[in-house]
Amino acid sequence: MKILMGMACMILMVSACKQKMKQEVQPVQENTELGASDWVSLMDSTKWRGYNMDHLPNNWVIANGVIECLGKAGDMGGDIITNEQFENFELQLEWKISKGGNSGVFYNVVEDTIYHSPYQTGPEYQILDDVGFPEPIEDWQKTGADYAMFVANNKKILKPVGEWNATIIKVNNGKVEHWLNGEMIVAFDRASEEWKEKRNSGKWTDYPDYGKSNMGHLALQDHGAGVWFKNVKVKRL
Repeated sequence: MKILMGMACMILMVSACKQKMKQEVQPVQENTELGASDWVSLMDSTKWRGYNMDHLPNNWVIANGVIECLGKAGDMGGDIITNEQFENFELQLEWKISKGGNSGVFYNVVEDTIYHSPYQTGPEYQILDDVGFPEPIEDWQKTGADYAMFVANNKKILKPVGEWNATIIKVNNGKVEHWLNGEMIVAFDRASEEWKEKRNSGKWTDYPDYGKSNMGHLALQDHGAGVWFKNVKVKRL
């Protein structure tokens, strides 16, 4: 009986060892999505180029942790775009603008020589000196608005000219959010009837390709004013 019990114990021990070895040699499953949602800094001149150009134009300087627009291009032809394109993403950045200045951040921009500027195809997060702008302006032209489409709500807090503002733009399966200084101030759905109605009226009747693409470049606007960006980063959603 003792011999039989000993043999049984040995069999159990050998079986357990084999099972452990089997578990230890199981192949590690590779996470093919690793890094898909990592933040990517856009504070590098290699990340940007001029719209319909293969280089960074001289009206922009990227150095010392700041992307600076010198405002030399007037209101057309001096915008820059990312080399990469994005569909669903979150973009974060800080910005400040010169007195009376005008600028913007575009997304889902289509690049083609049939267009002269990003605003012809891509929605815009408007940046403006709301207080000191020298001409009369509508709410749809003010900071944080989806330019000529959706105005900012009453949660908007805009810091004075010369101070840094924090912006977030989220785009996910057609649902878009504009944030300013910690508050969501604009939200819309590009599949909604409201969006379609606004898209097919007003300013955009002259731009038939506006808002048609769900994939495109990010862009920063030179509208003839000094504007500065820092801590610009993006992650795909």
